[in-house]
Amino acid sequence: MTQRTPLHEVHVALGAKMVSFAGFEMPVQYPAGITSEHKSVREGVGLFDVSHMGEFIVRGPQAIDFINFVTTNDVPALAVGQAHYSTILYENGTIVDDCLVYRFADHLMVVVNASNKDKDLAHITSYMDRFDCSIEDVSDRIALLALQGPRAQEVMTKFTNVNLDDITYYHFQVTTVAGIPDVILSRTGYTGEDGFELYFDASRAVEMWNAIMAEGSVVPAGLGARDTLRLEMGMALYGNDIDDTTTPYEAGLGWLVKLKKGDFVGKAALEQQKAAGVPRKLVGFTMADRAFPRHGYAVRCAGLPSGEVRSGTMSPTLGIAIGTAYLPLDKAKEGTEFEVEIRGKPLTAVVQKMPFYKNASHR
Repeated sequence: MTQRTPLHEVHVALGAKMVSFAGFEMPVQYPAGITSEHKSVREGVGLFDVSHMGEFIVRGPQAIDFINFVTTNDVPALAVGQAHYSTILYENGTIVDDCLVYRFADHLMVVVNASNKDKDLAHITSYMDRFDCSIEDVSDRIALLALQGPRAQEVMTKFTNVNLDDITYYHFQVTTVAGIPDVILSRTGYTGEDGFELYFDASRAVEMWNAIMAEGSVVPAGLGARDTLRLEMGMALYGNDIDDTTTPYEAGLGWLVKLKKGDFVGKAALEQQKAAGVPRKLVGFTMADRAFPRHGYAVRCAGLPSGEVRSGTMSPTLGIAIGTAYLPLDKAKEGTEFEVEIRGKPLTAVVQKMPFYKNASHR
């Protein structure tokens, strides 16, 4: 059965086009349209409902050791009030999911993709018997909103007494926002712009949404704009750019792998791949023609099949077609030409360094 976020009725009332996504009925766009929402986030501020995401709370004496073992980044290096991006791997080094890890004084929170939540939980709990800790899936109790755009801080200042300059990129505080207590106010996002993600009691979701929207300048934004914004920034989407056939090194996420931190799931396989060299690499590309490279379109490199387009769109900011694909390492250099098959025709694509959009407000 398709699930709904606590804001479902709000989206419907706003005239959102609702689609099935990751087991949830979600707003893909509002009446203004994806391009308008996208530009509002790039130039002003937009509000996304991302309450479909999954959250796990991990507690106990060995909580840090446990999450350090089942993810690739260095969890003990996190300060209290800091978060980081990471990957969860299988033993063979391929990606179960990408995630965020938040460090609190007495517990950790792991945020995962909605479509992978149950799979992730089953995978990481299979290693729990080695550690003195507990894990709880609290996804249904947490609402998650993302306020994104260069004006995000200006807007958020109106709803909290916290000095927002004190919350730097990938840091957070637990505070009161719009009169709602115990909000995790995190300077994170999936757009490349400045912004905040707010985790709080799901029963207060409509109240929080209405308070922020009443500010007057905030635009509601759906999954469509979220996808075009993240792709302009070269941010990976699970199921497209990364999946259980790709490793962090192939996906350009080697910076999330801390081989010196001690043992972790998938480490041996990654050490082997690093020593041997990756056979392929995820690249960004632009189209020489005004053609739309959709996910799944066939890719050919030097006349030979090379998989498919992983992500593709017409960039609302740049006005050109952009996408991602895996190419053999010797064909992955910037400026290299290859072909994308669109409606039966091989059209020229050119490898482009990501991010495609260079002027985002979050550095």
